[in-house]
Amino acid sequence: MVSYRKIFINAVALTAITGAAWLPAQTQTANLKSPEKASTENAKATDAAKPPEPVKMADIVPSEYIVGESDVIRVNVWKEPEVSQTVVVRTDGNISLPLINEVRVSGMTPIQIQTLVAEKLKNFLNNPQVTVTVADIRSKRAFITGEVTRPGTYALNAQTTVLQLIAQAGGFTPFAKKDGIIVLRTEDGKQSRLKFKYKEVVQGKNAEQNVALHPGDTVVVP
Repeated sequence: MVSYRKIFINAVALTAITGAAWLPAQTQTANLKSPEKASTENAKATDAAKPPEPVKMADIVPSEYIVGESDVIRVNVWKEPEVSQTVVVRTDGNISLPLINEVRVSGMTPIQIQTLVAEKLKNFLNNPQVTVTVADIRSKRAFITGEVTRPGTYALNAQTTVLQLIAQAGGFTPFAKKDGIIVLRTEDGKQSRLKFKYKEVVQGKNAEQNVALHPGDTVVVP
């Protein structure tokens, strides 16, 4: 006669052995990642490891930009690292470069400057290849203060009107008095106040108030 107790004990032992063998496989499966998930995480890691794309000043500063005092320019001479320099335009409008010393660049475009520098370098180098870019605009800046989202200093790398500067500054805050805006401008040592009524300008009235800003202008939004 078969012992039911013996059958029960054997069944329990078999269950324990099966469960022990199943657990490692289950753990291993849990640790595995699907190909799609692994691929996504690898792509994220690769993107994170990539250096940020450098800002190309040529995409920001137009080719017709006129270099002025305090601007920072990069003069790059191909295969001549000792001659290549990043320089600040001095108050006299000049820069200093190895070999050719003083060069007056204020009032010139980057293309005009590179042509001038290349011509001067011909006395020292064989067929010099020169590239000039504007690294930082400091000579042409306007200011905006008061009830705008981002008050501060803005480069005038192209003709910029009052309305355009307000847009660059992120627009008005809820407390702005849009019809009380003024532009402070100093010319020949005298300061003038130019009125700018926002509602009239955007409605096409008194469009002449939307003046092109001059370097040093300050737009005040009360």
